[in-house]
Amino acid sequence: MVPVDRTVPTFVRMAAHPLRWGLLTELSVSDRRVRELVELLGQPQNLVSYHLRLLREGGLVTSRRSAFDARDSYYRLDLERCAHALAGTGAALHPALRLDPAPPALPALLSTATGRPARPRVLFACTGNSARSPVAEALLRHRAGGSVEVTSAGSRPRPRTHPNALRVLREQYGIDADDRRPRRLDTVAHHRFDHLISLCDKVREVCPGFAELPRPIHWSIPDPAAAGDDDRESYPAFTRMAAEIDTRIHYLLPVLAHTTNPEVQQ
Repeated sequence: MVPVDRTVPTFVRMAAHPLRWGLLTELSVSDRRVRELVELLGQPQNLVSYHLRLLREGGLVTSRRSAFDARDSYYRLDLERCAHALAGTGAALHPALRLDPAPPALPALLSTATGRPARPRVLFACTGNSARSPVAEALLRHRAGGSVEVTSAGSRPRPRTHPNALRVLREQYGIDADDRRPRRLDTVAHHRFDHLISLCDKVREVCPGFAELPRPIHWSIPDPAAAGDDDRESYPAFTRMAAEIDTRIHYLLPVLAHTTNPEVQQ
């Protein structure tokens, strides 16, 4: 008889606990701090911290020190690792259940009022609007193929987009954004957006309150410009930043495909 490996897959062990499933669910929406998870889940901090540690040890969750307050940390769900873990879970049960998950294409959403495509509207917010947020704007526009209205802005925009942000878009993704200029958040505060995504920890505290938005999303991504002016260190930091944003956008597209607003026909 062929021996059967009855080891429970990591994802099953991690996700089966109700509190850990709640943590995974919340972190699938946005990066969070411990106190935010405590409030959202209504559980004691020591219990939340304990299960976060187990999820980190299982490789499903990572943490990163806040760039705004280094005493705090943001926890992030590694969606790529989850996708591979789910695929492995299916295969462990039966070869025919091996999964190869891929986010669906973004469908054209029709406005009931005009019959024309009603595109989800996304705002990326950062402090300087010179690196992370313009890269996110360009990559989402590129990946969505015109199916999303996307813009970016900063609370304290710099005079120009960082040269390495433009370079990484051009060299790594074939996107020409050389004519782009940083803009202020208050210039778009009166616009309506379906999703507000902050990409730096500092701007999360000062973002204007868009009253009609659902819960804002936060991606805690280090500032690549902090690597300094030496291109040998700076450009690789921009490359890593763009790759992380591109991965997150890969998993954002299915969320945008199911965006709901009063003008969209379901």
